[in-house]
Amino acid sequence: MSDTLSPFRSRVAAELTEGILPYWMAHTLDDEHGGFVGRITHEGRVVAGAPRAAVLNTRILWTFAAAGRVLHDDRYRAVAERAYAYLVDHFWDAEHGGIYWMLDHTGRPLETKKQIYAQAFAVYALAEYYRLTDDASVRERAVDLFRTIERHSFDPAHGGYFEAYGRAWTLLDDVRLSDKDPNEKRTMNTHLHLLEAYTNLYRIWPDPALRQQLVGLINLFLTTILDAETGHLQLVFDEAWTPRSKVVSFGHDIEASWLLVEAAEVVGEAVASVQKTALQMAQVTLDEGRDHDGALLNDAQPDGCIDDDRHWWPQAEAVVGFLNAYQLSSAPRFLDAALACWTFIENHLVDRERGEWFFRVSHDGTPYASEDKVGPWKGPYHNARACLEVMTRVDRLLQGHTNRAE
Repeated sequence: MSDTLSPFRSRVAAELTEGILPYWMAHTLDDEHGGFVGRITHEGRVVAGAPRAAVLNTRILWTFAAAGRVLHDDRYRAVAERAYAYLVDHFWDAEHGGIYWMLDHTGRPLETKKQIYAQAFAVYALAEYYRLTDDASVRERAVDLFRTIERHSFDPAHGGYFEAYGRAWTLLDDVRLSDKDPNEKRTMNTHLHLLEAYTNLYRIWPDPALRQQLVGLINLFLTTILDAETGHLQLVFDEAWTPRSKVVSFGHDIEASWLLVEAAEVVGEAVASVQKTALQMAQVTLDEGRDHDGALLNDAQPDGCIDDDRHWWPQAEAVVGFLNAYQLSSAPRFLDAALACWTFIENHLVDRERGEWFFRVSHDGTPYASEDKVGPWKGPYHNARACLEVMTRVDRLLQGHTNRAE
């Protein structure tokens, strides 16, 4: 097994430390206005005056805090410190709590709404930064944000969380993350990122109230968000959790499979049941979402139409999700799938000329020049996290540790 796993780890580590992280350190720091540039085009042009998104800043913070912690490199710690300072100084709403959705390029609030999706990423990143720094004030800020989310967004009547608020926490009518999203009361996406955020927070603050909410999120996925008949996540719902879409997102399916296992293991709840479900989800993704070249398809529409573009983030999540399934089962097909997807990434998604990964490529591997290299939805979190997860998981496998499902 080491003949396969050791070279795999080396390839992934090289991409992280020689490709992804150096790109973000070299091209995204804004020395004129502070923080990080808001947008870089496919061709590598920094877009002057581009706004700064909370999601991008928090994902940069998480990435470099995690890299600094795992790799013990002060260069990464310095970028994390920069991202934390910018988050606190500019995105944080000292009057009403929470973080703004968007700033202008000088750091002034541009869109002051409180999207719970973004609040979740702030909790996720702050918890990771605390794991790097052991700074009690960072943990206090993460806990404060958790309590703010719970106070305003949790729905005791139907369970789960409302999606979006105005600056002073008045519930909005338009709760969409972007113009392409349906305007529905509940989304899988927001709840998935609350799950990962609360999991990371529980690592540093094992509070009973947090545990209750995290267990509730796990159960919500198992009983409501996951369609037990198909093995796919349902993406949007009305307020009472009636499904409002039959679109299948293969990337979210495989991402959720490993994030649910992580959450169950961290909180110590329903571990065997969640592991079994995760394996079922990974198998469905393997059977229905994986193309002949090892890449993950983007989505499937209710009419059977398949979007076979290869977006960068589902490929990153597929590598982790299939490797997680291999750890749970020791089934070679899952390790083969993880390796094949990584090979596809190396051959088609890594931009060998300008650095980082393409946002997406077509079925034949042609990059979309209209997509950004850096932007509100294109950060270092999915691909850097995949690398860190692979490195950590392979180390455990080489040491003889598994997370075997019963």
